[in-house]
Amino acid sequence: MNASNPVALARACAEAMYSRDIAAQELGITVDSVGPGTATLSMVVNERKLNGHGICHGGLIFTLADTAFAFACNSYNVNAVAQHCQISFLAPARLGDRLTAVATEIFKGGRNGLYDIRITNQNGEHIAEFRGASRSIKGAVIAGDEGASAS
Repeated sequence: MNASNPVALARACAEAMYSRDIAAQELGITVDSVGPGTATLSMVVNERKLNGHGICHGGLIFTLADTAFAFACNSYNVNAVAQHCQISFLAPARLGDRLTAVATEIFKGGRNGLYDIRITNQNGEHIAEFRGASRSIKGAVIAGDEGASAS
């Protein structure tokens, strides 16, 4: 993959990651769009995602946000992992809601990155806000294509 086309590189990284992300696939998380430092992912709240209060389990909302974070910070074909992250739950997600997580790169420098992820439902209601700090590690998302990675 040629780094001269950063959108194509981000898409190729997302395809490679999603093919190996069994957790996201099993949870029904879909990749709606990706770009350099950005990703939009979504999932539908079904019965299996409800907690004891009859609303979406917070851990699954966190997982959706964390997955969008991962796709955004790995969009440069440089392996990146979470250093730390936090979430604020703002409103409950309910059965049948389609949740969308939009990850936006706030900062990228050296081996560090900072990303904000906003989670909304199909009506645009703000469900949660997630912030993640990433750290680049050795390797590339697309094996054998280390020369295409950007710093």
